[in-house]
Order: sequence, then C-alpha cells, then structure tokens
Amino acid sequence: MNKTALGIAIALVALVGILSALNAYTYGQKQGEGLPQDFKEAVFTITGEPISLKDGIAEAKTNLGGDDMTTVRYFGNEVRHDVDGDGAEDVVFLVTQETAAGKVYFYAVGALKREGGYIGSQAVLLDEDISPQTTEKGEGRMVIVNYTKRYGGETQSSIGKSVHLLLDPKDLQFGEVVQNFEGESR
Repeated sequence: MNKTALGIAIALVALVGILSALNAYTYGQKQGEGLPQDFKEAVFTITGEPISLKDGIAEAKTNLGGDDMTTVRYFGNEVRHDVDGDGAEDVVFLVTQETAAGKVYFYAVGALKREGGYIGSQAVLLDEDISPQTTEKGEGRMVIVNYTKRYGGETQSSIGKSVHLLLDPKDLQFGEVVQNFEGESR
C-alpha cells in the first residue's frame, strides 16, 4: 500500500470518528443530557433572546428594553400538563419582564420534560398591566391562562380575559387558539 492510500485511509477513519462523536453529542442534546432538573431553570426565549432564571431572576437585553437591561422574574401560576404530546408531564408558568422604563410585561413559558431535565419554549406575550388569575389545563394539549386586563384613566376598570395556548412541539412556540371564531364562509 502506498503512502497516499494509507493517508487517505487514516483521514477516513479520523473523519468517521469525528462524525460519530458529533452524532453522539447531538443525540445527547436531543435526549436532554445536561439539562436543568428544576423547570424554573430551563432556558427559554423572549423576543429571540435566551433567558435562564437563577433563583427566579434574570437580566437580559431584549427588544422591549431597547439598549437597556430588562429584569425577568418567575411569577408562578404554574400548571403541569403534557403540552408537547410526548406523554411526559410538562410545566407551563408565567414570568414577568420589567423594562428600564418601568413597564411590566407578562409571558407564558413552557418547560418541557425530557429524559435528562427540562428544555424551555419560546415565551408568549400575554399583555402588560394585567392581574394574572389562574393557569389551567385545557382540552388535549391546550393550556388556558386567565387574567384581568386593567385599564387606566380617571376610572380604573378591568376586563377578564382567557388565552387558550397550544404548543407547536417542532419549534417550541405557543400559538393562541381563538375560541368561538366565526370566520368567513362562502
């Protein structure tokens, strides 16, 4: 065997080894190796920015905060429900995001149970200036977040709202399921 063929054989063996290691790493990530055991510490995203709560709090730059830091806090109102359809009990909970300007936004977040811990979903904005009431299981994989929206002005008033959320397990993003939608008919 000449030196060129030997060199090619060694390169192929090295390439196969590298690809095997990369495949094992990717498989481990998908299965949840190294994920947090506490659902509150799952990495989720708000406006495309990854957020990881430590002791219930995180600071991050996000689109809502402009160039300033915003503070994200665990709020609670969690419900345990299989929202991704894999048979494992996931957790949906609320977080707040306070901007440097003092606005407080509420989000629903999913912490999806995997073999090795929890992965986070994309956060879905509920609204600002609300009073959360309950988060509960809905039909199938659906979750319902109930809250009151406060309206300012001379006379304070509030209106009760319910948001029905359904998770797309492929992109880990919640979508709102509109109730009693009449739509267009032809």
